[in-house]
Amino acid sequence: MAKRVSVDRWLFTVTMLLVFVGLVMVFSASAVMAKDKYGSPYAFLLRQVLWAVAGLVAMVVAMRVDYRRYKSPAVVFSLMGLTTLLLISVFFLDRSHNTHRWIRGGGFSLQPSELAKPVLILFLAYFLEGRTRSMDDWRNTLLPAAAPVLVFLGLIVLQPDLGTAIACSAIAACILFVAEMRMRYFGYAFGAALLPLYLLIFHVSWRRGRILAFLNPYADRQGTGFHIIQSLIAVATGGVTGTGLMEGKQKLFYLPEPHTDFIFAVTAEELGLVGAMFVVTLFAIFLWRGMRASGRTEDIFGRYLAVGITSMVVLQAFLNISVVLGMMPTKGIPLPLVSYGGSSLFVTLACVGVLLNITKQAE
Repeated sequence: MAKRVSVDRWLFTVTMLLVFVGLVMVFSASAVMAKDKYGSPYAFLLRQVLWAVAGLVAMVVAMRVDYRRYKSPAVVFSLMGLTTLLLISVFFLDRSHNTHRWIRGGGFSLQPSELAKPVLILFLAYFLEGRTRSMDDWRNTLLPAAAPVLVFLGLIVLQPDLGTAIACSAIAACILFVAEMRMRYFGYAFGAALLPLYLLIFHVSWRRGRILAFLNPYADRQGTGFHIIQSLIAVATGGVTGTGLMEGKQKLFYLPEPHTDFIFAVTAEELGLVGAMFVVTLFAIFLWRGMRASGRTEDIFGRYLAVGITSMVVLQAFLNISVVLGMMPTKGIPLPLVSYGGSSLFVTLACVGVLLNITKQAE
């Protein structure tokens, strides 16, 4: 089959639609809060628009750069070193929301853990490409592949940001699964993770509270269960067709973080089941086209990159929507391409550009 002469139009269109929906819903979810906090209802929207423009430029540039250029030790290990340095540097900066997650300065903010996801994908794709026949070699393949992942996970957990660490580990697992790592090694990894997860969840009061709130949010309506209850109220209020754009009530200082972690709840309230399913369908199409690109790519490096980028977007969407619907304990995971947040939007769009280049090169 001849090579494609253009990028995957389905994937490109879905990405643009998600960004557009995100801008509309960020404005709807944040206008009142922005007016109260900054004196202008457009404060959050303008910032998101600037990041969206920058991200779309990065996406277009990445679309035009042959993804094989990233298959270089200088590129891979330079990015690994830079990301490690950024993940460490946040611990020397002032806390924000009782966490060390952001680097802020001059009105600019960067969340290094967002950069860690694509860098891990790039490293695993580079490292595993020539080791497809030695995935049983735990000493020379599996341990060297796992070591940088564990370092990144440890630094992210210490911020603390367990949700992003879990997302990173799930992305790595997807790449290793496609690389045909034997299932028993997944079992070993899961077993080894049980004790740390138990300690991180049940021996940290606020995480333990989230688990209890997930099991029975109505036991503490005004405390740990407040997020989930307000989210479910927003989703239920929307019905089939929604209350109408800008007409939602839960975003009016009831639903915490309506423009970030719980933007899907605002979408469901204002656009109803129809709007919510439209967003879910867009992510389903993204999954289909991303995995299709992976399957059609004969280059192993490109295949692993495609799987990693696709899983990065879709897994985060799944986690975010599951939290909003009360199917998982509350986590600080944004809805990719939709939630407010410059670092997440820019990095995701740049990664989609790489994925689009892979579709262009696919056989």
